Amino acid sequence: MQYQWYPGHMTKAKRQMQEDIKLVDLVIELVDARIPVSSHNPDIDELGKNKARLVLLNKADLADETRNQAWCRYYKEQGVSAVRLDSRNRGGMKSIQGVIQEACREKMERNRRRGILNRPVRAMVAGIPNVGKSTFINSFAGKACTKTGNKPGVTKGKQWIHLNKEVELLDTPGILWPKFEDQTVGLHLAFIGSMKDELINMDELALALIGELTEKYPGLLAKRFELEECEDKVRILEQLAQNRGCIRKGGGLDYAKAAGMLVEEFRSGKLGRITIETP
Repeated sequence: MQYQWYPGHMTKAKRQMQEDIKLVDLVIELVDARIPVSSHNPDIDELGKNKARLVLLNKADLADETRNQAWCRYYKEQGVSAVRLDSRNRGGMKSIQGVIQEACREKMERNRRRGILNRPVRAMVAGIPNVGKSTFINSFAGKACTKTGNKPGVTKGKQWIHLNKEVELLDTPGILWPKFEDQTVGLHLAFIGSMKDELINMDELALALIGELTEKYPGLLAKRFELEECEDKVRILEQLAQNRGCIRKGGGLDYAKAAGMLVEEFRSGKLGRITIETP
């Protein structure tokens, strides 16, 4: 199936971001540490091309730590500041303030030379839907400043958050881009829930996820669900349905329930720390 989702409000949100980018010093982009390539919106490169940049590898606690480190090295080689992050853990926020200041050091130095003192860094927080922008802002601020949710589309408009004398954040709605040239990108976004599940065939999504996991983490599914080792994706889903009691009223296997269970366990980290994409 085709994986694509670009509701009308995203066009409006992108236009608003094009206006607001003039007001900020720094673009903080959150990507999902499990799929840093697919969860990076290429439109943000164009929007922020003359601004300082910071990438936050969010949900790093759900991703493979060895690969988290590899991604941080990759971004550093590209000249981009990058930090691993679990936005639900406020304890991990302490280092972010310093990273923001460092990312904007040149801008702050220019301001000082021009006599502009004590002006806070203004940062736009951007990213695709359901990547954790609002959770990050609330944790960073130490209070509920924005609405959060575990589904895409919760943040609808822009919100300025005055954190302290040094930093102001502009929260923005999650936006995708109009067309995925590579359907693998859409597939990976569907894995993490950045598109509405109602638009997706969950059986097909689960089979694709099984394919990724058996290739990159062999033996993981067999151990987690007590399955016989095999390469047949449909047989793996069938065994999963049997072992987890996913049975329809007539006595047949409920593949949809088994598929939904597998995808949810991946998204929540119950399958372990998994990274789908590597540098």
